Amino acid sequence: MFLAGAKNLESRKEWINDLNVFPVPDGDTGTNMTLTIMSAAKDVAAMENPDMKALCKAISSGSLRGARGNSGVILSQLFRGFTKSIKEKDKLDVPVFADAFEKAVETAYKAVMKPKEGTILTVAKGASIRARELAGEGCEDLGYFFDEIIKYADEVLERTPEMLPVLKQAGVVDSGGQGLMQVLKGAYDAYLGKEIDFSIEEASGDSVKKANLEPNSDVDIKFGYCTEFIIMLSKNFNIKHEMDFKEYLESIGDSIVVVADDDVVKVHVHTNDPGLAIQKALKYGALSNLKIDNMRLEHQEKLFKENQESKEEAAQEPMPHKEVGFIAVSVGEGINEIFKGLGVDYMIEGGQTMNPSTEDMLNAIDKVNADTIFILPNNKNIILAANQAKAMVENKKIIVIPTKTVPQGITAIINYVPDLTAEENEETMKREMGNVKTGQVTYAVRDTVIDDKEIKQGDYMGIGDKGILSVGSEVSDVTACMVQEMMEEGLELISVYYGEDVAMEEAESLKQRIEDAYPACDVELQYGGQPIYYYIISAE
Repeated sequence: MFLAGAKNLESRKEWINDLNVFPVPDGDTGTNMTLTIMSAAKDVAAMENPDMKALCKAISSGSLRGARGNSGVILSQLFRGFTKSIKEKDKLDVPVFADAFEKAVETAYKAVMKPKEGTILTVAKGASIRARELAGEGCEDLGYFFDEIIKYADEVLERTPEMLPVLKQAGVVDSGGQGLMQVLKGAYDAYLGKEIDFSIEEASGDSVKKANLEPNSDVDIKFGYCTEFIIMLSKNFNIKHEMDFKEYLESIGDSIVVVADDDVVKVHVHTNDPGLAIQKALKYGALSNLKIDNMRLEHQEKLFKENQESKEEAAQEPMPHKEVGFIAVSVGEGINEIFKGLGVDYMIEGGQTMNPSTEDMLNAIDKVNADTIFILPNNKNIILAANQAKAMVENKKIIVIPTKTVPQGITAIINYVPDLTAEENEETMKREMGNVKTGQVTYAVRDTVIDDKEIKQGDYMGIGDKGILSVGSEVSDVTACMVQEMMEEGLELISVYYGEDVAMEEAESLKQRIEDAYPACDVELQYGGQPIYYYIISAE
């Protein structure tokens, strides 16, 4: 039953992702819940002749260690409470199941710092309430018992939009609650002995439509980094320590889940400073399974993906065949348009904190109908994924130009000459991109010292090709100082790409400042629209 529930959830993870709007609309609830349950399913499937105790340990420990995201950690706690209740039992009947449902809900609610109704917790509680009612009525038929629980929990799920306004606005039920229902329904099918088809089905009906998010949906994500890790305890971690730790996390973030289990503690928090959470946790032991996701970028990526999909559906006809095609990793509406204008066929949304995978590269290669494809990674952390994709493609010639920044990628494609061979162009593009100096201005999320420069949290930093060039409390001053450090004899062109958080007037003022400082250089200003970096500047 457990394995069937896991498989049923896995087959519907993308649909559940499409429902995801709470606590942030980053489109990953289905993925996170699936990774959580499949971590346990892997352990369970490997067991040959498990007894109840061993099976419960595999489900509880496996799901906790693999727990991802808010919904995944809560799901692991439902399993933890449920299995704790049944691990000493030889026979599972209605009263035992009713007790287990209650223990599951109690454990999950305790793990969440500020439980929110209208979520997976509410759906689980509904299932528990109905289970207790049926047990009190003297129900003995497990088939009827499971069926009634699922019917009632589905009713509770349908009411979640009335409890969370964000769900009502998006026109969907809670994604975590829907994920839990898929686990229960899969398990019930297995109990009935059905021949289970785990293929992905097209869902229909009001409860399964996609979240209604506008393409330019402006969502206020207060705490931007989803931070998760496991503490391998080396010091005492009692109830007092747990409460103090939770209180500290609440001072720097929200969506807090802390679960202490034997010698490990699973931690989940949304914060703007993951480093603070990590530093605090290190006082109790070593860390493992560390994961930090930028939810603002995930939200943008989701919107971008949906926009791309709608464009592809509208186009209907496949890309016409050509001899040479181009793929670029890009982030920001303006930079996307620049690459398109230079002839890039396919854009992979990504960059710092959001590195596309080898699979993303392969999907892009598959969509570009060309015999030879040039890939511009535009970030040093993405070059490896591009080269891995190259090694896996046999029917197309793939050339990875190892561009480490967006300006290098722009320069590389500008220097492509159709009359030259692919090899000649590769040599030229690599040579010319080396003549570009890049500077990027961002902000510091913690106090630190880098390249002998003392940096305070909230400071702006100008980062060059080989390190920190400038630090300060004012964006334009930091940027001007960075440009000064970049300048050397022979540079003729300075290109300024301003980000989504910079007003056009500010950018134009900076352009004038640079022109005044370097009258021998041409200065170009373009809207990049990139997140994280206020300015990306190239000098060549």
